[in-house]
Amino acid sequence: MTPAARVAAAIEILDMIADGAPAEQVLTRWGRGNRFAGSKDRAAIRDHVFDVLRKRRSAAWLGGAATGRGLMIGLLRAQGTDPETLFTGEGHAPPPLVEHELERTGAALPEADQWNLPDWLCERFKSDLAGEAGQTAQQLQERAPTTLRINELKTDTSEALLMLSDAGITAVRNSLSPTALTVTEGSRRIRNSPAYKDGYVELQDASSQAVVNALPQAARVLDYCAGGGGKALGLAARQGARVFAHDIDPGRMADLPNRAARAGVEIVQLPTLELAQHGPYDLVVVDAPCSGSGAWRRAPEAKWRLTAEQLERIIHIQDDILDAASALLAPGGVLAYATCSVLLAENRARIDAFLARKPGWRCTWERTYPVCDLGDGFYTAHLTATV
Repeated sequence: MTPAARVAAAIEILDMIADGAPAEQVLTRWGRGNRFAGSKDRAAIRDHVFDVLRKRRSAAWLGGAATGRGLMIGLLRAQGTDPETLFTGEGHAPPPLVEHELERTGAALPEADQWNLPDWLCERFKSDLAGEAGQTAQQLQERAPTTLRINELKTDTSEALLMLSDAGITAVRNSLSPTALTVTEGSRRIRNSPAYKDGYVELQDASSQAVVNALPQAARVLDYCAGGGGKALGLAARQGARVFAHDIDPGRMADLPNRAARAGVEIVQLPTLELAQHGPYDLVVVDAPCSGSGAWRRAPEAKWRLTAEQLERIIHIQDDILDAASALLAPGGVLAYATCSVLLAENRARIDAFLARKPGWRCTWERTYPVCDLGDGFYTAHLTATV
């Protein structure tokens, strides 16, 4: 496909997403229906689509419309490309720009458009992040880094870097975690590389790894909201820990047995009804369902779909999960709470609310990881019962 044909495909996909279909679903369906598109074509189209989703408001401003066509015109302008060079109408290229699309406004970009957030979230960012609000909003418009976790049961940093290099993958150490490597070149080769297929490395954000690194050593560990199991895998790589994984939706853990086998670790998956009989646990990790605002670089459509009402529902779920998880803890154990959110309501406010409900508990440690070039935005806190 030509660069112009890729733009045309992205326009088609963006219009389908605007009708309410999830981006990943639309991209998969488009790829299956257009077998002529090679892997490089699909990757380039995907990049166009996600770049637009990260910058939808500014792209619409610069392109003069929130349609797929307007968004791609705006994105190209933001990237320093003259859209007229691609909108030619030749072959599979989009039709040429019409008069109103050629007009460029001289007005300054409004703040909410610069930040590429819904208006209500702009206000939340200002109140929750203060002087870091604008920088965080800008970081969320960039592509997220590709980060690997070294499986220390099988390798060390030097050997992992060499194995990756042999597979055409360039990576560097990431200062957020001693087990983290940031991939700078060849990220699309990771899944077919021996280092990945044989369990020497695993894909995991560096801030997420740092959350695991900060957890205390424990003999019996429960990952209460395991999801895909990234944190459970990191915990299982520790010597002497028996790790249990649970998720209210067991389907989210479907790939965990294969990932654990690849890593050479054992993780026991538990349904909700069996949690208590296998407890109590010395460490219960609650990586709670959240807005995902600290990871919107990876799932940018989520920031446009989130509403204030949905956020309130999420907060209530977080409170319920903390209460349920706390009942599974052994005396003297640690309840670790974490979110990939930058919103105060999901972070320190949930800890304060928990402590108000549980006067015999205290927060012994907490940390916020900002959205940055090294990793996603995360919050984590450790809680312990004092009586």
